[in-house]
Amino acid sequence: MSLNLAHDLASGISALGLSVDGPAQQQLLDYMALIQKWNKVYNLTALREPQEILSHHLLDSLSAIAPLMRQAQPFGEAFSFLDVGSGGGLPGVVIAICCPNVAVTCVDAVSKKAAFVQQVAASLRLSNLKGVHARVETLEGPFDVIGSRAFASLPDFVTWSASALGDKGIWMAMKGKLPEEEISSLPSNAQVFHVEQLHVPGLSAERCMIWMKKSTPLTA
Repeated sequence: MSLNLAHDLASGISALGLSVDGPAQQQLLDYMALIQKWNKVYNLTALREPQEILSHHLLDSLSAIAPLMRQAQPFGEAFSFLDVGSGGGLPGVVIAICCPNVAVTCVDAVSKKAAFVQQVAASLRLSNLKGVHARVETLEGPFDVIGSRAFASLPDFVTWSASALGDKGIWMAMKGKLPEEEISSLPSNAQVFHVEQLHVPGLSAERCMIWMKKSTPLTA
């Protein structure tokens, strides 16, 4: 992995205001190398250039860390995170590397992608990470936080994963532009409680994060 990539990763982490130690930064670079090595076999990403993978995938996923740790404070340092439609493990693997106290499960309906996450967990010795081949509707929780990155519409995301979310759990959806139509189409069992803009170093595209929780039914 080139010195330029290591420098750009460190600069991006600094720009995001994160504290990621040297060994964890090396794990992030090793993860990138695994993506590149196995991309043709596992069909992980359409991107081929290392700089693009760094900005569009790694730094984009890293932008979720600070908001996640703020919103997950009620669960303490050690909480459970389910990454739905994780693909090659984005953002789940990145969260597992940077937040060793968080138990990360990456679920994907494509067996090859779940197998890749398992391979990453073994290669990088991430005991807090596992890849699961399943449809999210079949999973049982409870998970404290259920997240997704460019996975599905918000209504589908919360409907499919509702049974896996703890009673006090929260949903985290990483999106591009604010999906106002999707928000207005949310089912009655979910409500948005916070929306924030994400600023990804080296990326000019719009990014936002939508936080949701289970709705409390109105009592007569």
